[in-house]
Amino acid sequence: MKGLLELEEASDDFEVDQRNLMVVDCFNLAFRFKHRGEYDMKVPMLRTIRSLAKSYQAVDIVILSDWGSSAFRKNAFEGYKNRVHDDSEEEKAKFKEFMDGFNEALELLATLYPVLKLHKVEADDLAAYIVKKYKDKYDNIWLISTDRDWDLLLNDNVHRFSFYTRKEYDLDTIYETHGCDTVDQFISMKVLMGDDGDTIPGVYGIGNKRAYNLIREYGSALDIYDAIPLPGKQQFIQNINKSADLIMLNYELMDLLTYCEEAINFPDPTNLDTVDKFLEEHLGG
Repeated sequence: MKGLLELEEASDDFEVDQRNLMVVDCFNLAFRFKHRGEYDMKVPMLRTIRSLAKSYQAVDIVILSDWGSSAFRKNAFEGYKNRVHDDSEEEKAKFKEFMDGFNEALELLATLYPVLKLHKVEADDLAAYIVKKYKDKYDNIWLISTDRDWDLLLNDNVHRFSFYTRKEYDLDTIYETHGCDTVDQFISMKVLMGDDGDTIPGVYGIGNKRAYNLIREYGSALDIYDAIPLPGKQQFIQNINKSADLIMLNYELMDLLTYCEEAINFPDPTNLDTVDKFLEEHLGG
């Protein structure tokens, strides 16, 4: 308890020569402590956030959290994140212990930082909306997440730090990380390949290398959609020619910057107003 009180009383003030915003994927961060077996994560999570804020000269911080899976994506595709779990009673008990610890940590963080979560809206969409609205109002935005999908939000002054790899990601690391040259190519590749982690199907027979070559040839997944039917007898070409609807669906499911506002506002059309008021109150820019 002494350590917690010391952290609560410690000042967040530090000298800065930049005006940076730090956006924390908090539920994602919590798994760092779960993997260590640290279910009482209040103190280490707070210490981690404060350390990163100092490192990245964050004059403003927003803590984001998922609150259930996206209603917008579930409405568009029923199979979204439709994972089969066959956990033992012991595993269920451990997960409950983890969730209890996470919620306690989030309650503490909310007394110190702005915490934003909306029912059936994912942190990915909230982060995308913040980047769209505030990227020109700060010197830099630092995204704190191990989620590689957040690289869809990278820009000249938008970067990601992964506490798992201990690496920073930006526009210069796109090829190393995703096997493509630009963020636009990255979303096109995801559209064609799908995402097993979110149970989003892709075009059968299209992997990373083939997707990259197709995008270099046609320009984007949208250009491929416009060119259907593609010439060629190869099976993967025939699969693409049967996948026009899938391509458009996958843009809706995975293009965070384009669809974040719709995702936030579904099913509650007042959500975006709530988010705007929250951001206006807490972010200076």
